[in-house]
Amino acid sequence: MKRIVECVPNYSEGRDKTVIDAIVAAISTVEGVKVLDVDPGEATNRTVVTFVGEPEPVCEAAFRGAAKAKELIDMSKHHGAHPRSGATDVLPLIPVAGITLEECAELARGLAKRLFEELGIPCYCYEAAAFTPERKNLAVCREGEYEALPEKFKDPARRPDFCGEWDETAVKAGATNVGARGFLVAVNFNLNTTSTRRAMAVAFDVREKGRKNPSGEGWIPGTLKGTKAIGWYIEEYGIAQVSMNITDINVTPLHVAFEEVSRAAQVRGLRVTGAEIVGLVPRRVLLEAGRYYLEKQQRSLGISEEEIVKIAVKSMSLDDLKPFNPKEKVIEYLIAGKKKGLAQMTLEGFTRETASESPAPGGGSVSAAMGAFGAALATMVANLSSHKRGWDARWKEFSDVAVEGQAILNHLLDLIDEDTAAFNRIMDCFSMPKGTDDEKAARSKAIEEATLFAAKVPLETMETALKALPLALEMAQKGNPASASDAGVAALAAVAAIRGARLNVRINAASLKDKAQAQPLLDRANAIEAQAIALEGQVLAAVALNINI
Repeated sequence: MKRIVECVPNYSEGRDKTVIDAIVAAISTVEGVKVLDVDPGEATNRTVVTFVGEPEPVCEAAFRGAAKAKELIDMSKHHGAHPRSGATDVLPLIPVAGITLEECAELARGLAKRLFEELGIPCYCYEAAAFTPERKNLAVCREGEYEALPEKFKDPARRPDFCGEWDETAVKAGATNVGARGFLVAVNFNLNTTSTRRAMAVAFDVREKGRKNPSGEGWIPGTLKGTKAIGWYIEEYGIAQVSMNITDINVTPLHVAFEEVSRAAQVRGLRVTGAEIVGLVPRRVLLEAGRYYLEKQQRSLGISEEEIVKIAVKSMSLDDLKPFNPKEKVIEYLIAGKKKGLAQMTLEGFTRETASESPAPGGGSVSAAMGAFGAALATMVANLSSHKRGWDARWKEFSDVAVEGQAILNHLLDLIDEDTAAFNRIMDCFSMPKGTDDEKAARSKAIEEATLFAAKVPLETMETALKALPLALEMAQKGNPASASDAGVAALAAVAAIRGARLNVRINAASLKDKAQAQPLLDRANAIEAQAIALEGQVLAAVALNINI
């Protein structure tokens, strides 16, 4: 899984477009970072920028943005409605995928240290990156704002975590608050009422803080941990909403919040008609929701990611007020953009490309495609079986098979392009210069490494396609009898993939000079093929019993 971090720096400039553009341009110079949003505010004199990428590029982009802000913004002349203490006021790192909050906290501390050591910018570390419990609260770090910094620098208990003297750099740049926090989901729940008071009552019922105790002593907590909420009326839509920030999606996932707000609204005679996601969400938020609603329906979870997301959108009516396009709202989809590869081609396009005079895609990619078809057919039989009339009690049994099949299918689709990429890598090595002895040695080494990799990719195709055969066998034996032939074709396709990929292992292994590396690959390939042929026989025997001609 790719490690993805989001960074949402707030810069103390929201009016001068040239300054804002220069900061965004500095961020954009880092390869592997994608700027998703730039939101300037004139009254606050503040701009919020959202960008994402893998951890190291994101930290570098954050550093470059802060460097440009230090160069162009003078805090001694800054005024705005929003609390602030620095030219780069807050710099939070947020885990999106493949990375923990604790890891982001370490990255944030390292970034704060670098900002001070290389740029002289004083830094506080807040939330998960805080060195002391009280500094987890951003308000504590930013207390008194920029104007209080000269006095705070003199107080050992209030000085920034990384700082020197109140010098020329500090005067101009102020102090930056660098932190790490969980992903915040902003969502509005649409109500079938125009009453702000009733929407506020529902918000008080569910938000973690709750409402004031009528006795005047303390608060009555709400039902949803890690949430903040208020009620308001939106003139544009002509309805009231419960507006919520989910500050911890691990404690309260979006679908849990939707269900609980719906319950609380119903108690008060109201109905949630849909939800509106504000900004972006991680992919997992919608996948978790889609799987939750599929389980409630006792439907198979082994469907495509696109279909799972669609279930989430429809179940929570995320398109109630306006169209909801996951490609524009899900962080990972925005990063990936539109994939361009063999697996994204139409079936006709892939077939015709294979038939062209180009040597790639070749047998390795076609083998992976055949394996993907085998896994897809086994998955199809599992999904059909989970939905078979009279088999409702067995839906989970077949759903588990379908989920496994989807994972195998996705891996084999990736291997279609990986096999062609491995072939192209060898071709690139043959184009390397060979004018000197050193160049010849480097070229020879590169060719050997690329050839070894090109032998390992089809072996991975064999290993992956082999996993589809037990699924085909289980579906031939226990699945919907009407789909027995499909389970048989799944096995035939998987075995064809394995035997085809073995030929690619052999031809590449034969080109290796180091036979000690080649032999284990050949031995494993032979063993997989033998195992696959044995499983194929069992599948076809089970199919024959079902067909019973």
